[in-house]
Amino acid sequence: MQLGDVSLEKVNTSLYGFAGEVVHPRGIVSLPLTMGRGTARKTCLLKFLVVDMPSAYNVILGQKRNGDDALNRAPPSKKGKAPEGENSEETETPAKVQPAEELLNIEIIPGNPDKTTRIGSHLGEEAKKEITLCVQRNTDIFAWTPQDLEGIDRQVITHHLNIDPNCKPVK
Repeated sequence: MQLGDVSLEKVNTSLYGFAGEVVHPRGIVSLPLTMGRGTARKTCLLKFLVVDMPSAYNVILGQKRNGDDALNRAPPSKKGKAPEGENSEETETPAKVQPAEELLNIEIIPGNPDKTTRIGSHLGEEAKKEITLCVQRNTDIFAWTPQDLEGIDRQVITHHLNIDPNCKPVK
């Protein structure tokens, strides 16, 4: 793609994973993205968040694979140091985010500890009772297993990776 000296836009936020891990983005880069073929082809400039971490979903620059195959398949950490300049700076690691309040586990089906949900512990006793009763009266709307999702077409709930089946896996 002959990107040359790519300038990263500064990002003043962090990404937080489901397990509480924190990732500090390097910045945002605007890259052209071409979609479609022939007369239905369109190119637009999209912003991508640049992070330094392993991922199953990486952008592969230069998808045409003309002469840069080795570089295209290399993980970002192996392609060289990220550009530094006026947009790079040291930042403090923010403290781990804590829940806003304590949560109280309630059994949706009394006597079945496998089927629970949580409600705010700050709620008054009357509100806790009302919410608990409402949830318990409507247990039939909760899906506990895939088999509980009757009437939903499997094509709607099945994820398919957008991968050409003719491509060989890369080690």
